[in-house]
Amino acid sequence: MRVIGEDGTLHGVLSREEALKKAQEFEVDLIEIAPEAKPPVVKLIDYKKFQYLEDKKEREARKKAKQTELKEVRFTPFIGEHDLQTNLRKVKEFLAGGDIVKVSIVFKGRQMTHQEFGPKLLDKIKQELNNQVVEERPARMEGRRYVTVIRGVKGAFQKEEKNHKSEETKETKKQKPAEEKFAQPNNEAENEKSSE
Repeated sequence: MRVIGEDGTLHGVLSREEALKKAQEFEVDLIEIAPEAKPPVVKLIDYKKFQYLEDKKEREARKKAKQTELKEVRFTPFIGEHDLQTNLRKVKEFLAGGDIVKVSIVFKGRQMTHQEFGPKLLDKIKQELNNQVVEERPARMEGRRYVTVIRGVKGAFQKEEKNHKSEETKETKKQKPAEEKFAQPNNEAENEKSSE
C-alpha cells in the first residue's frame, strides 16, 4: 500500500501491517483513498476530519453546478408578428441562461377546429431561432395546447447575447456626442452672460 501522511507527505509503499502500525503510532485512522490504483493508496488521517473534507468538496461542487429550470412561453395560433417577436426574445433569453423552454401554443374556443396552425407556428418559431435548438420532447397535443420542450445548442445563444449587448453600447456611444453638442451652446451662453 502507498501510504500518504495527513499533511500530504509520502511514507512510501508499506505492507498492510506496517501501515496500520504507522496509523497507531500517529494516533489516526488508515483510510483507503484509491483502491483501484496499483498499489492501493491509503492516507493517515482522522476519519471524522476526512468525512468533513469530503462533505465540503461535495457542497462546493453542488454550488458550482448550474441548475437548469423549465421555463414556459405561451403562444396563440393566430399571434401577431410583434407579439411573436417579443415572445421569441424571451425564449432566447431563457436559452442563453441555459434553461430548458416549454413552448406552448394555446388554442381557445373555436381555434380548436384549426389545430393545423399549431405545427405551422412551431416550425416558424424554430426558423426564427435559426434551428439552433434541439427538441427534448417531440411536439404533441395536450388537451387544448400544442406543446414541445426545447433546449439550445451549446454556445449558440451566448454569442448572440454578447453581440446584442455590443450593439447597444455602440448606440449609446453614438447618442452621447449628440447630447454634448446640445449642452455646449448653453454653456457658451452662460459664459457670455457671466463675462458681461
